[in-house]
Amino acid sequence: MKLLAPFGKVYGRVMELRNRLYDRGTFRSFDLGARTISVGNLTTGGTGKTPLVAFIAKALIEHGEQVCIVTRGYGRREPRERVLVSDGEQVLVDAVDGGDEPVELARKLNGRAVIIADRDRVSAGRWAKDKFGVSVFILDDGFQHRRVKRDMDIVCIDATRPCGNGRILPAGSLRESFKSLSRADAVVLTRTNLVTDEEAVAITERLRKRNSTAPTFGLETGIGEITKLDDFLAGRVTPDDDEDRQTVASAFVFCGLGNPDSFVSMLRSEGFNVVGQRLYGDHKAYGQADADDLGSDARKCVARSLLTTAKDAVKLNELKFELPVFVVEIDPQINDEAGFVQMITSS
Repeated sequence: MKLLAPFGKVYGRVMELRNRLYDRGTFRSFDLGARTISVGNLTTGGTGKTPLVAFIAKALIEHGEQVCIVTRGYGRREPRERVLVSDGEQVLVDAVDGGDEPVELARKLNGRAVIIADRDRVSAGRWAKDKFGVSVFILDDGFQHRRVKRDMDIVCIDATRPCGNGRILPAGSLRESFKSLSRADAVVLTRTNLVTDEEAVAITERLRKRNSTAPTFGLETGIGEITKLDDFLAGRVTPDDDEDRQTVASAFVFCGLGNPDSFVSMLRSEGFNVVGQRLYGDHKAYGQADADDLGSDARKCVARSLLTTAKDAVKLNELKFELPVFVVEIDPQINDEAGFVQMITSS
């Protein structure tokens, strides 16, 4: 990493120049024709952003808005093509075509939001505005995507690793300098249940030094539904069953996330007996060989079940597992939910 440090400095300066050119209007930002809320990060990897995007979308839908989530859709088969993941009524594609996170979002929202995966988010948003009468856009992973004009910038900071390693790409995980936090209209400190109260307060105070005007919210990532894989893929809720609870009690965990350790830490903090784990890179594409390997690893640990995330589960529909697979869905809890909802629904 030390060898890459000079490249990180160069990349950071390029990003600062780019931001100045957008601030001055030299580089143009394009209006999508409706209110636009960006949800993004300062670092690469998982910050718990997807559950927050789903929460925001649900709140806006309940407020009577026609919501469209515009996302790049990493990991899909044809990254250059526009894919309509959900039309506001139903989920239209699988994770291979739509990407894992867009399909996960579409399932969480029961198809109630329009979701589009497209590298050209300006063109995609304008198309969606004309076709679906969108009243609010959510720009997923949009903090650095300044080509889209936004009305609100929400930045997620992971409490378990708020600064990454403190270095900018490619030397570290920062996409741009922490000075850029000054652009944020609101900051959400995620996974606050995985750090102490004192640590959360200390991080919040440091963030306020970078932006003293943006409100800061805390988000706990707790466990919502735990569903059998077949039920999850079919859109059914697994009935509460004593035998299932005993099976899940001794579990082998696997996932492919930007921050997989946080998932395991959450399970352990909730009292799960994690007897083994296999953690993959973000946007892992699974094959039958992976399923067989997981079964072998789990047997060695005397596990009774496999546990994974919704993001991973949407990519498992063609696979066969030796042990029962359960899908853990995240239930985000915001410390000032009323204030947060009022902020995002205010026109």
